[in-house]
Amino acid sequence: FYSMEQRPKKLIEQVQDVIRLKHYSYQTEKTYVHWIKRYIFFHNKQHPKNMGGKEIEAFLTDLAVNQKVAASTQNQALHAILFLYKEVLRQELDLKVNAVRAKQTRYLPTVLTKEEVLAIIQQLSGVYQLVIKLLYGTELRLTEGLQLRLKDVDFAQQQIIVRDGKGMESRVTMLPASIAEELKMHLSLFCHFAREILMVRELQ
Repeated sequence: FYSMEQRPKKLIEQVQDVIRLKHYSYQTEKTYVHWIKRYIFFHNKQHPKNMGGKEIEAFLTDLAVNQKVAASTQNQALHAILFLYKEVLRQELDLKVNAVRAKQTRYLPTVLTKEEVLAIIQQLSGVYQLVIKLLYGTELRLTEGLQLRLKDVDFAQQQIIVRDGKGMESRVTMLPASIAEELKMHLSLFCHFAREILMVRELQ
């Protein structure tokens, strides 16, 4: 038997390993990888270890001046790049980045009335309607609602445990009784169909 040398991991794979080791969310992983790739391609695929403050400054300035991104987007890109240097490459940086800062966007959020929300819900059915009711009734964020697991729902206490929410913090929110009954029925039907599928597979 001959031992095969393991292929060195590519930079993006190293980034993903560190993110997962720190238990960051999948959305954070996607965001960081996206900005790191854009940073590298902006500088003609130079390796980040051969770049530094000036290159970061040029990239962030381009985002603000040419791409006209919002300030929050520019900050997001900066956090991703700093994560790359600090946590992955273990490389100290001159943090005095004098990039042109993107302008803060000022807008009023659109808030639907209760009647408008109910009108939307009535146009939906099945799982889609249940998900929207769950988001509206529990004030969960979209990602939190879609990632909800059975063990996070406490029917006895009528509450939901949101794990690793925004800021990697967990919290508890109330589960309205009306939604709880619909959720129980949905889970009951799901378990019923799951048992039937297993029985069919055993007979094959």
